[in-house]
Amino acid sequence: MNNDMILGLTAVSLALTMTAMSGCDKTGVAKTDESAPASSTTVTYAESADDFPNPERGFYRYSQTNTSNFTPLQAAQLAGYRNAHTPTSSANYQIVSTLVYRYYVLDNFKSGPISSAVLDAMHAEMDALRDAGMKIIPRFVYTTTATPGSCPEGFICPPYGDAAKAVVLDHIAQLKPFFTANADVIACVQMGFIGTWGEQYYSDHFGDPSSNGTSGYRILDDHWADRLEVLGALLDAVPEDRMVQVRYPQLKQRFLHGIDAPVSTAAMTAADAFNGTDIARIGFHNDCFLSGTNDTGTFIDYGNDSSPRTSSASVVNAMRAYSAAEGAFVAVGGETCNDAYSPQNDCEPAGMALQEFAAMHYSYLNAHYNNEVNNDWQDGGCMLEIRKKLGYRFVLREAVFPDEVGRDTVVTVSLSVDNIGFAAPFNARPAQLLLRNVATGALHTHALDTDIRRWAPGSHTATVGFTIGTTVPAGQYELLLNLPDAYESLAGNPAYSIRLANTGVWEAATGYNKLNHQLTVH
Repeated sequence: MNNDMILGLTAVSLALTMTAMSGCDKTGVAKTDESAPASSTTVTYAESADDFPNPERGFYRYSQTNTSNFTPLQAAQLAGYRNAHTPTSSANYQIVSTLVYRYYVLDNFKSGPISSAVLDAMHAEMDALRDAGMKIIPRFVYTTTATPGSCPEGFICPPYGDAAKAVVLDHIAQLKPFFTANADVIACVQMGFIGTWGEQYYSDHFGDPSSNGTSGYRILDDHWADRLEVLGALLDAVPEDRMVQVRYPQLKQRFLHGIDAPVSTAAMTAADAFNGTDIARIGFHNDCFLSGTNDTGTFIDYGNDSSPRTSSASVVNAMRAYSAAEGAFVAVGGETCNDAYSPQNDCEPAGMALQEFAAMHYSYLNAHYNNEVNNDWQDGGCMLEIRKKLGYRFVLREAVFPDEVGRDTVVTVSLSVDNIGFAAPFNARPAQLLLRNVATGALHTHALDTDIRRWAPGSHTATVGFTIGTTVPAGQYELLLNLPDAYESLAGNPAYSIRLANTGVWEAATGYNKLNHQLTVH
């Protein structure tokens, strides 16, 4: 696409506002609207009931490789994840997936640098992801093995097998070029590094708040300082346009406000969001979602030198409220881990699963674990709704278009969109109105001045005014909406474009959403 085509449409204005929707007939065909301006058409659109792949959302496929015996991801297998399939033999449901979760277990680098061979293998995996139309959620850890013994915890005993802080910081510095080179196919990065499974709990070097430790179930000041240093290094290593998720919301509070920050610390607001600062870039992964009142330690106060560990109702409620408020603006995901918290983790009306997903703004979930919980959603009748609503789901309700315009005149288009998902997109991407010449196929692109990360669950109206430039040839033009990836490397790949949840609009070959209207330019 040349610059003349892009500049042929000059922006005048765009406003995005929350609005109440009027009913529409969902016929998907044009109709005359007597209240609209002369020579305009209102098009209504039918909602799709299908589950289909969309980037950076949904159930993810789990994978793991130990760097001592690196087993690479394969593009052909990855591409198959985009089609409906049963994720594991223990699952009673099917998914479509655009996300791969990846444990990189640095088991042979606990005292030295990551080898160039392993780094090269990781880069090759990113190429496989690009070929397959997938993205990755990586977590770097040193051990995923729980060694049982006669210690208080029993099922897991020290030494746990993670690495010292100096090694961790050196590895993060080594990984910075990897993150930079592959940010296009990285959805977000999980903090990892500390403790078994990278969950910042059972650790040999960063404090052990379990009953195996000697700190009275607390994380002491020195260990808080070390953990915060690791998070700061990772935020520096990961490109500014990608988020880093932490296992415990309190880690974000104390990173931003100090190790004495109370659990009542105020959550971020819309004014703080999406500006590349630390507060805007720290999200959450809850690896025991819906497992109990505090989700197995997710929503508690881990204390410090001067305060005890606390899981009182007031603390849990404060941490849950903080996480829910933050989740409106950051990446949130994780996995289930325990089916005993029933009926709360069951489908409505007896359970609360759907309302919890919505309250916490979940964008993704593990399709592999825990399938005792996940299978219950299939049996309970809400799995399809969860599959469709994880992350965003945009439904175009209606749009108002002019029928014919002259060049060098202002054109106004209004789009009414519902986000019926649990969250908004958490990574930036362009929003483009396309005019495609019916005779020649030439495209003229108008960049909409909106941020779809702010298309929160609810109803929106986008009204855009633009000028048809004198370089645009007269003729008939189809109107299309394009929501491509922000990275040039992926922008032309339809696998990375957002598909609207409507029938009769998706153009699979291009990744465009047809608006089912033609405009005559004189």
